Amino acid sequence: MKRLRGLKALVHDAIDQTTHLVREGHESTARVVTRVTDVIEPLAAPARGVDGVRRVTTDAVLGTIRLVNRGVEIVTDVGLDLAEQGLAARRAPPDDVRRAMTPAVPMRSDLMTWARLKENAPSAGAWWGDAAQALVNAAVGDHLVRRDNGLDLGMQLRFGEVYVDVRAPLGRAAIEQALEDVGQTPSARVVVFVHGLGTTEWSWCLEAAAYHGDPSATFASLLHRELGTTSVLVRYNTGRHVSENGRALAAELDALVRAYPRPIEELVLVGHSMGGLVLRSACHYGGEHEASWVPLVRRVFCLGSPHRGAPLEKIGNLVAGVLGAIDLPGTQIPARILEGRSAGIKDLRHGSLVDEDWLGRDPDALRDEGRREIPLLPHVAYHFVSATVTRDPDHPLGTLVGDLLVRVPSAQGPVLRESHFDIETRRFGGVMHHQLQSHPAVYAVLRDALAA
Repeated sequence: MKRLRGLKALVHDAIDQTTHLVREGHESTARVVTRVTDVIEPLAAPARGVDGVRRVTTDAVLGTIRLVNRGVEIVTDVGLDLAEQGLAARRAPPDDVRRAMTPAVPMRSDLMTWARLKENAPSAGAWWGDAAQALVNAAVGDHLVRRDNGLDLGMQLRFGEVYVDVRAPLGRAAIEQALEDVGQTPSARVVVFVHGLGTTEWSWCLEAAAYHGDPSATFASLLHRELGTTSVLVRYNTGRHVSENGRALAAELDALVRAYPRPIEELVLVGHSMGGLVLRSACHYGGEHEASWVPLVRRVFCLGSPHRGAPLEKIGNLVAGVLGAIDLPGTQIPARILEGRSAGIKDLRHGSLVDEDWLGRDPDALRDEGRREIPLLPHVAYHFVSATVTRDPDHPLGTLVGDLLVRVPSAQGPVLRESHFDIETRRFGGVMHHQLQSHPAVYAVLRDALAA
């Protein structure tokens, strides 16, 4: 019901936004015409008068559409309220522990196949809905937060097959129950996994069947089997600013340490793509506030993270700027659409980590000036993993495109003036960006480091 409400609200917002784009197209066309008529003195005044009538008429029509749109939204909200009340009356209340737990989509790489959809439509359908919601969050996640939209993924911690509210009064018992349900007991070594842009924690099992012969295999399950670690998978709205997700994750890790059923002796942080930036941001804010979990961190793994920026976002920003500078309907509307991409996507342009990187700044500025250098945690070992699409990492094409989304220099870590940090860089050829989440060679890096 929450997802349905969010989708409905997003449709109404899209209708409103479309009317604004239509008006922008009309205005751009009118400006093209008036630039010509203004230089022809006999036509200038009449043309301006006609344009004024056109503007009033257009605003009236588009205003009526927006008014009707919001009226329909109010009526459907009333209907959904009644439906939700009926469902709540029929639903059996969960026991106390289960109130702190929310079921999650199964972690299986074969859920995306049509064969699986025919065999088990509910679970496969749930995956497709979950994947679509993740993409919407990536595209307009900051808008969802501002509008308090039900499609906002927020931030949740997954243990086994459920999300656990570690802040709830029974969070500790819920963690124990969640791990017991999958045949595990809490370990003193906890590994936290943070996914990248446009996905959910499900992405950690991508290509699991092909790489590991088991569609349910993930780095998390393999580490538990071989080293006995307990894993926590983070789910979050990737359209928010990296710094906002970083602060939220720092707070969640603080709550996790307090709620965990036994004292945590070691925290290991693993982030893919944007997830690596979120981890660095969380470490920064956790260190600033002397959070209880920061001294427990021993290793941080960043897999294909754009520490020095992502070229695709830089190109997108350049295209939006060029289109916006050309005053034609065919350029202004695409420019406005591109400019509406989420704050999270824009943060990837320069690898922004903190609020100061975007507060009081033009989010679409082409130049990168005056950004803070965010140091690494001095007591932590960092592992920066990069990849190229070419089997030979030194091939000119691999050097140019990297793993298709992040180039090798950017994935090999931030530029730091100080060099006393414990850093290991690894590079793999013939591996695409998304494959870093499940590739056996990348898993070997994690396993060997933790087994050392």
